[in-house]
Amino acid sequence: MGILEIKLSQNQYSILIKRDILEDIGTEIRKLYKNNKIAVITDSNVEALYGKKLLKSLEKHDFQTKIITIKPGESSKSLDTAKNIYEELLDFEITRGDMIVALGGGVVGDIVGFVASTLLRGIPFIQIPTSLLAQIDSSVGGKVAVNLPRGKNLVGSFYHPQAVFIDPELLRTLDKRFLYDGMAEVIKYGCIKDKALFEKLMTIETEEELLRNMEEIILNCCKIKRDIVERDEKDHGERMLLNFGHTIGHAIEKYFAYKKYTHGEAVAIGMYNMTKKSEEMGLTEKGTAKSIREVIIKYNLPYEMPDTNIDKLTEAVGLDKKNKGKTLNIILLKKIGDSFIKKIDREDIGEYIRD
Repeated sequence: MGILEIKLSQNQYSILIKRDILEDIGTEIRKLYKNNKIAVITDSNVEALYGKKLLKSLEKHDFQTKIITIKPGESSKSLDTAKNIYEELLDFEITRGDMIVALGGGVVGDIVGFVASTLLRGIPFIQIPTSLLAQIDSSVGGKVAVNLPRGKNLVGSFYHPQAVFIDPELLRTLDKRFLYDGMAEVIKYGCIKDKALFEKLMTIETEEELLRNMEEIILNCCKIKRDIVERDEKDHGERMLLNFGHTIGHAIEKYFAYKKYTHGEAVAIGMYNMTKKSEEMGLTEKGTAKSIREVIIKYNLPYEMPDTNIDKLTEAVGLDKKNKGKTLNIILLKKIGDSFIKKIDREDIGEYIRD
């Protein structure tokens, strides 16, 4: 079991990492929340696996519950879906003294956090992430958002949960593609801050060994993110390092309408290709891109840039929310475990994309 405390200037909450915590989640929530009404928001895939188990645990503690289900997938992270959730929550007569629970992966966590932050000017919520990507990244740090047709996460806010409860055993039912999707973010953490984690990933031989080590992996990743978020909650400086691979990755996701590549797959492509270019420019230690390519392949992720219209891809990069006027902050590596922020002119991003 691992417990991390996130201490911010105006907020503090815990991340609890414990195998099979979902079995007794009602006990954990009752420690934090003394009222009775809880709205659980999830997607249809997760509800089929864990909805009854969660509701059973909550009802043992006399919580009055309502479950709201959305379609799985990135297309649900929209203002239209948010509007439907608002209506269901209002039908449940939810108040600012009640609680919302996000049970699901990154899409569910993001949209539930966005809804919680905006409905009635803020309702408390709890994250129970069920995917690896959500457990190590999106459930931690308070970034909540929905997408627009123009790009990903363009409407959102910083709104922290009351707690994050992480059950590594949930990953055993995760579709294998999405297990490895999350491994892209694990690789990212190793690249930007933790060489030992990166090297550990290269020693793991089987999926079962990976799952046995998952509690430690999740804890290490959450520690890195916790430390960065505490120093830079609103993403003005060091927190940008967490976007390694994401500038190109988000553009690839959008280019293919969020259908061809998962988030992690697109980020893997971004990490390798950005590092390959920065190595050619003499900004990164020789051999770094090769090491990233090897670990990406090991975890069944793509690394080659897809066949795209470069002008349209660079246009998608230009619409990324990380743009600062005519400049763009990109994340590069000096070497594995040592990253830095480089400010470039917006039009120069093509140099990091073209072969």
